[in-house]
Amino acid sequence: MAGIGVRLNKFFQKRSLTAGLAGVAYGSCLTVAPMVLVIGVLLLMEWILGFDTLDYYTRELFSCTVLYIFIFALLSAAPFNSVLSKYMQDAIFEERYQDILPCFYVGLLLNIFFSCLLGIPFCLWEHFVGEVPVAYVFTGFCGFICLVLVFYSMLYLSICKDYGRISLFFLVGMTVCFVLALILHFWVGWGITESMLFSMTIGFFVIAVLEYGSVRRYFVENSNRFWPVLGYFRRYWHLVAVYLFYTLGLYIHNFVFWTTEMRMVVARSFVCNQPYDMASCLAMFTNISATVIFIARVEMFFHDRYKAYSEAVIGGRLSDIRNAKRKMFREIANQLMDLARLQFIISVVVYLLFVVVLPRFGFAGMIMRIYPCLAAGYFILFQMYAEILFLYYFKDMWGAIFTAVSFCLVTFLGSLAATHLPEIWYGIGVVAGSFTGWTVGYFRLRWTERHMDRQVFCQGRLVKRGRGKRLPTQVYQQRAEKREGTA
Repeated sequence: MAGIGVRLNKFFQKRSLTAGLAGVAYGSCLTVAPMVLVIGVLLLMEWILGFDTLDYYTRELFSCTVLYIFIFALLSAAPFNSVLSKYMQDAIFEERYQDILPCFYVGLLLNIFFSCLLGIPFCLWEHFVGEVPVAYVFTGFCGFICLVLVFYSMLYLSICKDYGRISLFFLVGMTVCFVLALILHFWVGWGITESMLFSMTIGFFVIAVLEYGSVRRYFVENSNRFWPVLGYFRRYWHLVAVYLFYTLGLYIHNFVFWTTEMRMVVARSFVCNQPYDMASCLAMFTNISATVIFIARVEMFFHDRYKAYSEAVIGGRLSDIRNAKRKMFREIANQLMDLARLQFIISVVVYLLFVVVLPRFGFAGMIMRIYPCLAAGYFILFQMYAEILFLYYFKDMWGAIFTAVSFCLVTFLGSLAATHLPEIWYGIGVVAGSFTGWTVGYFRLRWTERHMDRQVFCQGRLVKRGRGKRLPTQVYQQRAEKREGTA
């Protein structure tokens, strides 16, 4: 999310309370607003249309459908978007703007294909085994595909630093969704859940169309060079692995608790665990501000240190390079500590608000007993993600893979163990996994600091690698010649 910090810097440089609050509000609107808009419109539709008057099965079928749409839309897009983002950034850096549209179309095809590969078998099972009507199943599937397209197109607009336009598109789409739901229910006479699900699908479709139009407005030329895009997946498969395991780790603890006796099965297709899933959502919202803080502070402080080190490598003395490196890694340590301190204060305040306010709205009992441990786990998780991004700065792909894999694996094993513990410890798997990933990332950054010179100065090759017959290893041979008069 490069670019947000530049504008946030204008707020924070004033060093006043109102300017600081304005900066936090600005960053939150650009990063969290789309998610808040979707949740807000969904809750508003449920209240106006009388969602709570429906029977239990109908309400849970709709809730599980929306839950699966969001979770699996994120999971299906994660393996591809990281590599496509890398290709697009390289094309922009090299001013090959005509190669952006081929990248967009290849990624679009891959996302739709992989999403259909997951979604179609599940929808067939939902209809034939779960006996859910075809129209309802098809509408849910279309909503899933539209949301995949929304998340995918957001990638290109984010790289173009058009965050305000993304929030505007979500506002337009969710407004269409809300108005259409009212028309379908009160005027046309559709059912409540049918109106809401169809309206959300149309809203996501409107957002996807607006995002696609904005991408085409930025990039007009098309070189039709599709194969180089696919070559990036072979070259940067590390990015696929990192984001796959990181995204899987975000939800794998939910999947584990979906297999316990607490699970709820709807239509013999959807499986969920309402108390644990709701506690996970609250824990994520408790710490979501860490993303805004990290973006602002990295772009305002670390970027200058990184730029100074790069300039020293290009034309500085050895002492300049060492000083710049020392200052850069010192800045990384400071940013990680500042992120932890600021986020801790925010998380404590939000936690206290949730504990006091949410029980009045029905969020009590098991949800609030599970919530504290998960909140602590997500707090560490966002610190770990900051380390992964720092590892990207130094092209330490293996370090990022180790961090993501250790996080995902320990979270899975810890969640399996947590199913046998009291409710208050259900989130210990997230805590253990996040702390393990944070530890691996921290020591990998320290390893990168010690081996930075070798990574910068010893990665190039004098001879281009290729296929063919191997040259002999002996390049010089000294011969001893006999002189006259010697034995």
